[in-house]
Amino acid sequence: MKILVLCGDHWHPAHIAREGLGALAGTEFSFDWIEDARDWLPDIMKNYPVVILTKSDNVSSTDQAGWMADSVQRAFADYVRKGNGLLAIHSGTAGYAEKPVLRSLLGGVFVHHPEQCPVTMIPRAEHPLSAGISPFTLKDEHYFMALDDSQADVFMTTRSAHGEQHGAWRRMEGSGRVIVLTPGHNLEVWLHLSFQSLIRNSLRWCGGLL
Repeated sequence: MKILVLCGDHWHPAHIAREGLGALAGTEFSFDWIEDARDWLPDIMKNYPVVILTKSDNVSSTDQAGWMADSVQRAFADYVRKGNGLLAIHSGTAGYAEKPVLRSLLGGVFVHHPEQCPVTMIPRAEHPLSAGISPFTLKDEHYFMALDDSQADVFMTTRSAHGEQHGAWRRMEGSGRVIVLTPGHNLEVWLHLSFQSLIRNSLRWCGGLL
């Protein structure tokens, strides 16, 4: 499955996603990359069954200008509703609280996080997207989320000294599929075997293979 990855912003360097997803490359997945949002066009997404959004509302790592204009939001919504998949990981939920079309598409957005701390990721037992995944604890940004879609299927929670949050959910939008994974600030999280399995299962579900 060929996947387009949008990554790289002021707070989240692209190499984290590149190295994290690199462990999955050459299996059933291959990845193409856009780091500067000025290189993105709606027609590009038509070549991919799944897009990974792990980029906040910054044009690039060196340009903090916003890129998620109304027309861009509509393009993402249209892409998913036509039967494609969108996987938002960590920063792909950040900076979009005032972007109503994308916020609705994701089913919720990042609100805030405390200082990095030990965060325990707890998959929901016997959920199909949790297959092969055990609870694990690593230092991360504990994302506190606004989950707007009360019908979203939450399949992982995250817990730290600061409380418990929805850590992963899935939802349908038209004929398409959306998953949100909130962990992932540090490369150590991306490379953990349980998180690798979580990404793999999520990509397969978003692509209609699971």
